[in-house]
Amino acid sequence: MYDTIIIGAGPAGMTAALYVARSNLKVALIEGGFPGGQMNNTSDIENYPGYANISGPELAEKMFEPLENLGVEHLYGFVKNIENHGDVKKVITDDEEFETRTVIVATGSKHRLLGVPGEEELNSRGVSYCAVCDGAFFRDQDLLVVGGGDSSVEEAIFLTQFAKSVTIVHRRDELRAQKVLQDRAFANEKINFIWDSVVKEIKGENRVESVVIENVKTNQVTEHAFGGVFIYVGLDPVSDFTKDLQIQDASGWIVTDDHMKTSVAGVFAVGDVRQKDLRQVTTAVGDGAIAGQEAYKYITEHC
Repeated sequence: MYDTIIIGAGPAGMTAALYVARSNLKVALIEGGFPGGQMNNTSDIENYPGYANISGPELAEKMFEPLENLGVEHLYGFVKNIENHGDVKKVITDDEEFETRTVIVATGSKHRLLGVPGEEELNSRGVSYCAVCDGAFFRDQDLLVVGGGDSSVEEAIFLTQFAKSVTIVHRRDELRAQKVLQDRAFANEKINFIWDSVVKEIKGENRVESVVIENVKTNQVTEHAFGGVFIYVGLDPVSDFTKDLQIQDASGWIVTDDHMKTSVAGVFAVGDVRQKDLRQVTTAVGDGAIAGQEAYKYITEHC
């Protein structure tokens, strides 16, 4: 029996574990990969207090390091379901079951797919969702980045250190990214733009060779040669395993109050999996701190 099981070891989950463990409770952190979540796919973090610039993997390592000294159990697994039995919750993974008094869901989100022909077939053969992971494989090639938000512009800038050229295609006539990122992109001679357009198909035999693009205003369809496509068109929550608890909105984001409480007593949610406006490392850390304290309060009052 655990006091708290935290599902997901991104910045929100690791911060929650830190706060719960410091309350001298028995804590387990379940993660299906390396601790750090999406930070592991981020080359540079420039807006985390205390660091002018730090890589995502390095920050993840620094966050995880103190948890081992506090006795947090790090378990590997993929959670399939959470059962609510009142004062006890059962967390079911692909090959084990655990009992706990409280659960903190911190599974974050995943990149949304375009859903166009060729995307699935050429995934990992020129189609990527992580420039940090795959950028070095595309040296001296012409690359396409899909999207106009912070992630797409950040990754386009990152790719210029490897690529011959990087083209950003966006369905609108202006970017949604922060002004400082836009300025860097516009000033970079390797970055080009295709406005008011969407990807209709990704073509290639054994790897990406070209991309079919449609202008949403003129309906003109053109085909362009690219050696790789990096897709950043939004996020979807990793929350399917919470369906039985009925704590999601229509899009799958978990609904909480300001105390990170869901509608199920003893179940909390933090970070990018929550229904919220701003998804950043800093807000994830704040969520984790609140949930960790609230889990401790719940246990002392109810268990």
